[in-house]
Amino acid sequence: MYKHFFKRLFGIIGAIIGLILVGWIIVIVAVLLHFANKGAGAFFLQERPGKDARIYKVIKFKTMTDERDESGELLPDADRLTKVGRVVRSLSIDELPQLINILKGDMAFIGPRPWRVEYLPLYSPEQMRRHEVRPGITGWAQINGRNAISFTKRLEYDIYYVDHLSFWLDVKIFFKTFVKVFKREGISEEGQATSERFNGYN
Repeated sequence: MYKHFFKRLFGIIGAIIGLILVGWIIVIVAVLLHFANKGAGAFFLQERPGKDARIYKVIKFKTMTDERDESGELLPDADRLTKVGRVVRSLSIDELPQLINILKGDMAFIGPRPWRVEYLPLYSPEQMRRHEVRPGITGWAQINGRNAISFTKRLEYDIYYVDHLSFWLDVKIFFKTFVKVFKREGISEEGQATSERFNGYN
């Protein structure tokens, strides 16, 4: 009952309350990023696979510029990540616009993080099971290492969540997420500004 009804109901109610409470933060951060990103915009929209691998557009704050080198290629993430963007990422504020995705039904508060569409062909059949539930803003993998652990380990945690999804597991993840955000743990991989790309055999 929780998985098929109440989880979605709680998501809708939580997203509405969340937008009411943090709407002012979203506006302020959007203005700051508008100037920090040198005209690249404050919001980042990208196609991601959701439940049953259905494609939707995730909404996040844009924390990097679109600066390119002489050949027209984007500069490395570390060079494009702005000071404002670094703070936004460290506080996980970049996730706030995803409240809109939750309200629309694309996402849930808790579930496997939505990865790039291009990763879909790289999953094993077992790893593909992460798409049996709606993706989330936070999840079991996020409270157990976030970006600091390997892709393979993150996928193992995602499948564990799919197999053990329950109200009490979601409650546990919800509160532990605040601890992780407060301690700013696992924001990026060691030696990386963000996270390495998934290659299918990490």
